[in-house]
Amino acid sequence: MLQQDTIAALVTAVGESSVGIIRISGPEAVNIAGKLYKGKSNLHTAESHTIHYGYVYDEANDKKIDEALFLLMLGPRSFTGEDIVEVQCHGGMVVLKQTLQLILSLGARMAEQGEYSKRAFLNGRLDLAQAESIMDIVQAKTERGVDLALSQLQGTVSGMVKTLRADLLEMIAFIQADIDYPDDDIERLTAEQFINRASLIRENITSVLQNAQKGKLIRDGLRVVIAGKPNVGKSSLLNALLGQERAIVTDIPGTTRDVIEEYINLNGIPLKIVDTAGIRETDNLVEQIGVDRARQFVQNADLVLYVLDAAQGMTEEDISMLKELDGQTVLYLLNKSDLGIKESLFDTIIKKVGKESVLQISARERTGLEQLERKITDLFFSGTLEISNQIMVTNIRHIQVLEESLVHVKHFLDGLRSGLSVDFLVIDLQNAWEKLGKITGETIEDDLLDQIFSKFCLGK
Repeated sequence: MLQQDTIAALVTAVGESSVGIIRISGPEAVNIAGKLYKGKSNLHTAESHTIHYGYVYDEANDKKIDEALFLLMLGPRSFTGEDIVEVQCHGGMVVLKQTLQLILSLGARMAEQGEYSKRAFLNGRLDLAQAESIMDIVQAKTERGVDLALSQLQGTVSGMVKTLRADLLEMIAFIQADIDYPDDDIERLTAEQFINRASLIRENITSVLQNAQKGKLIRDGLRVVIAGKPNVGKSSLLNALLGQERAIVTDIPGTTRDVIEEYINLNGIPLKIVDTAGIRETDNLVEQIGVDRARQFVQNADLVLYVLDAAQGMTEEDISMLKELDGQTVLYLLNKSDLGIKESLFDTIIKKVGKESVLQISARERTGLEQLERKITDLFFSGTLEISNQIMVTNIRHIQVLEESLVHVKHFLDGLRSGLSVDFLVIDLQNAWEKLGKITGETIEDDLLDQIFSKFCLGK
């Protein structure tokens, strides 16, 4: 990526819409826009942050392409820190394609994945954590997800990291000064003072990591797999949770032969609900493939909703599945409870898994679903999901960096408590400081930077 290039890309979704926007960014943005703009204004002398009405005009072919608005934002007061012109056309794909091709013919090149955000980072408009939060906003599936990503864009995570790095750097400075000026009368810290300071840093990192799983679930959601034998009401449960007829429901066992995936919003938590094929032994090759896929999804689930027919007893297939589910988070749902519950089934399942994991529901009558939703919330969030006053890290890369930093801080503390000199242990503080800098991008390699931004949308 060359920053001296002027780049352009469609920044609105592909498809028909009332408006489509093409963003031009770079040193030649205004010159290129001026060549395709036909109107009363002069873009070359216009003030920043102004909008100009006119036409997209192909001078070479003496042809108006579309009526448009030209939004002018001069650097450094723009998203990328460079001169930006946004051409707001009608949202037809033919018009947008012609306009983009004209812009490219006038000297711009197509933007790479995430290049606008990368330029914003390189030009100091955003740090890396803030840049990554942009994609979290785009990909958020609930309002809570948007709120969390927006707080990160506003710098909550970055501020926390900068504070930790400042505390580490102050300790490093004390140690380095003592090494360089051993005979001078300068302020020095005792071993106990170093322990107290490092312990506070350890506690702060640990506290953030404890909230990380909650934040990750708000961002990515829970993988919830509905499993069970054929014809116990799995697809009916999916439809009841979605509030629409998404899956085909019949009395014929084996109707669902592949997985069906949908998202629902549960109290601000995105749930990726997966309805699987009924798990049973079968000679049908197609159905067996569905059964095998169902078992794979069950193994990778955050939560399994295992559905049983309340009017039937436990079968060998159910007992076998209970063994497979050992070690996973499972709620056992006695479905069709409106038709009555077989006492032996209730007693058997309670003895095997405990009362807290068993719920009585009726997918057809939509009873017991509120209790199920509360149970899911309680399982993963202890019944509460307050994020307003908490710093939550949601990015897996950030979590890994914090964990690595915590290891170095613990090494420093362990060494100090065992009597080692801080002169030998300062390397651990330096490593922790450097690791944390990777979150905000202050100490990050170029190849990792390219990898991060390559995951962004083209228009971002």
